Amino acid sequence: MSVDLSAAADFMAASARLLDRRRFDVLFAAGDGDRAAAADAVLAAVEAYRNPDGGYGWGLEPDLRSRTSQPGGALHALEAMVDAAPTTTPRARELCDWLAAVTLPDGGLPFALPVPDPAACAPFWADADATTSSLQITAVVAAVAHRVAAYDPPAAGPPGLATATAFCLRAVRALGPEPHALELAFAVGLLDRVAGTDPEAGELLAGLRRHVPPSGLVHVGGGAEEEFMRALDFAPEPDRPARALVRPEAVERELARLAGQQQDDGGWAVDFASYSPAAALEWRGHRTVEALGILRANGVL
Repeated sequence: MSVDLSAAADFMAASARLLDRRRFDVLFAAGDGDRAAAADAVLAAVEAYRNPDGGYGWGLEPDLRSRTSQPGGALHALEAMVDAAPTTTPRARELCDWLAAVTLPDGGLPFALPVPDPAACAPFWADADATTSSLQITAVVAAVAHRVAAYDPPAAGPPGLATATAFCLRAVRALGPEPHALELAFAVGLLDRVAGTDPEAGELLAGLRRHVPPSGLVHVGGGAEEEFMRALDFAPEPDRPARALVRPEAVERELARLAGQQQDDGGWAVDFASYSPAAALEWRGHRTVEALGILRANGVL
């Protein structure tokens, strides 16, 4: 497995938005001082997407171009905060407060809040039911919030995170025999984060093994023909509980595949459709940082 980091850096300079260029920089910062400065720059870049209510919008989720604060924007803001770790920011606590404020009575988040400016937004965002909780978005947001809380406990201090986690545990218990691939992958991601401290989460995580085939491939219903959740979507990090769901040979195969997917221009592509020219380009920058982070975490880089 080989990756051309110089070509990846050139791709980021040529094609990625500022936020993802800063995320790339923090991933490969050389020394402690350099990394601290790079982390500050990541937090400064994500600030541009913040609204006065404490949430995030303005296309931070590339296929959700709305200026409004949205759970999808919160997800990507939290990702940036994880990248900046162990540097902390009061914006994390403020964002968790916002998430608690938009949580529905059953403890879950709606897939999206009403979108008054739907231009260039994917229809699944613009047409989402804001009155119904979504396991998919609640699980993926809560999983990243738990990652922030691991190094900045006050950030997730409000009861909203515990409430969202409890909602997800109930929803996982109620999953049918064929859960949607995205819902399954994001549920696994949340359970992986809390399994070490919550025995029920560990049991639920083990129970989801029956939905993950030996190949680690689960087709994304309603997506592109070649759009799958793969072993590294279910278990991207080594030495985590979720790794028990996938076979080691599947992980090795997917790591080789991921490294081999670097394009001639140095970046990585996504396997799903985008809904605007801006989103198509922004997703590639996001995916390139994500791919390099996974490869580095697994010792390929």
